[in-house]
Amino acid sequence: MTNTSTKNVTTKMYWLQAITPLHVGAGKGVGFIDMPIIREKITTWPFVPGSAVKGVLRDYFTQYAKQEKNLIDAAFGQAGTDIESNAGSLVLTDAHIVCMPVRSLYGTFAYVTSPLVLERLKRDLSVTGAGTLPGIPTPSDHVAFHAPVSVINSGTKVFLEDLDLVAKPDGEKTGEWAKILSEILFPDPNWQKIFRERFAIVPDNCFTFLAEHGTDVAARVRINDERKIVEKGALWYEESLPSEAILAGIAWCDRVYSGKGISQDNILTTFCQNDLDLQIGGKANVGKGRVRCRFTRG
Repeated sequence: MTNTSTKNVTTKMYWLQAITPLHVGAGKGVGFIDMPIIREKITTWPFVPGSAVKGVLRDYFTQYAKQEKNLIDAAFGQAGTDIESNAGSLVLTDAHIVCMPVRSLYGTFAYVTSPLVLERLKRDLSVTGAGTLPGIPTPSDHVAFHAPVSVINSGTKVFLEDLDLVAKPDGEKTGEWAKILSEILFPDPNWQKIFRERFAIVPDNCFTFLAEHGTDVAARVRINDERKIVEKGALWYEESLPSEAILAGIAWCDRVYSGKGISQDNILTTFCQNDLDLQIGGKANVGKGRVRCRFTRG
């Protein structure tokens, strides 16, 4: 990250909520999944590259929002000769996973996270100017689960995908994180309530298992147009992040290279202000990749 320690660099958080399954591919797979999603090397957790988000933003503001070309070129860069070209000033980090939606026998599904996920998120929030943030529960062989105590009592079994875990309600730290994230992510009070009731923190190793095995895997085929049957060898499996997955990254404006009187505030106000409905990744023609993008300050 360039120059983030200086006070004159304005930063924001950006959040992605998958409305439909999200497929940002990593090329061909080596296992039974022919088209896997992209994952971090060290954690194997899914993420969305910042370059993909930036490209989608440029297309959105060019095709639909009809922003001025000077602003778009300043924010996203332009090709050309050495005199005409310039680097883009808007910088987006990769969007890392915050909550995985996981099947649950209580409440249909849960928004699941882990201590390490929250530690990384806390670090990013502090960069964007967040104040004092709550501590992070560290469950070992249980789930720190935020839910009405009358529904989830200490010692109650919680079933998330194939995991059989013991609930341990933590109404302080877990509840504070549920409240913070619900208010950041959802302007609708009803959705804030839905999120808070389903928010769960599991051990890091459990989260890794859920991130690897809790994704959508769908069988796809290609039909022969003339014979109206499946093409020989045209069966494949593709992976997607499930609907309701939540990811987050940092957006900031670096030095403006266009030299046309455009400031950092102009760029952030124009391109990082409102909630946006975007399509990210592949398989758009079958409804994949619809996301809600939300920008917030720390």
